[in-house]
Amino acid sequence: MEYTYEFFAKSADFVLEKIGFTPEIGIVLGSALGPFVRYVENPVAIPYEDIPNFLRSTVATHAGELICGTVAGKKVACMSGRFHSYEGYDFDQLTAPVRLFKLLGCRAVILTNAAGGVNENFKPGDIMVINDQMMFCGFSPLRGKNIPEFGPRFFDVQKMYTPALRELALKCAVNSPLTFHEGCYFFMQGPQFETPAEIRAIRILGGDAVGMSTVTEALTAAHCGLPCLGFSVITNLAAGMLDAPLTDEEVNEVGRKVGEDFSAYLMDVLEKM
Repeated sequence: MEYTYEFFAKSADFVLEKIGFTPEIGIVLGSALGPFVRYVENPVAIPYEDIPNFLRSTVATHAGELICGTVAGKKVACMSGRFHSYEGYDFDQLTAPVRLFKLLGCRAVILTNAAGGVNENFKPGDIMVINDQMMFCGFSPLRGKNIPEFGPRFFDVQKMYTPALRELALKCAVNSPLTFHEGCYFFMQGPQFETPAEIRAIRILGGDAVGMSTVTEALTAAHCGLPCLGFSVITNLAAGMLDAPLTDEEVNEVGRKVGEDFSAYLMDVLEKM
């Protein structure tokens, strides 16, 4: 299918009519981080299936709703549940969330995910502020005909995770009980967890955390010219680091444990953005 500016605009027009205001910040809530939406004041919840030309979330733990309202004095549009290539979506389809944020009028995006810790200094429950990413499999989400209304054919990604926002995030971390790091996020398509050999290779290449999301959203934000802040909640140590199987329940359990503290921290960041 050939995507056009009008195709994506139809989604945004529908949402804007439903909510009646212009969001300032677009937020993608990753695995086990959905409870953050409890802090959205005067929420308007729109199921993904109601939004024209939008995608459908198929992951059981993802609510599959766009929730718009106010958090920490900022108008926000929160995706409670995201989309992944392992669900069967093509990479160009995965531009939809951030392009929606752009057309809604957002001035920045915050991306969150649950990730496996590759860096041996990381522990479950730690938070990584993403400073860069690596993606060696799959196509770019911007492959195909360029849509100039969103951005140029060729675009720079050296500061894809905006330095000023990372600096703000680390300053806010001082007031949080959580442990924070900065690091590089390594993308793997999944849905299987990585092999111990893959984790050793990722560590050698400079990856600090590994996951199955986020990179397409960050690339789309860079193409759209949207400042981007990314967080990984380290929910487990990656394959081969412990003599134990990896499970999605482990991911969800750690997410639940840090959810309240991370939500409070994220509200502090939003207030200062």
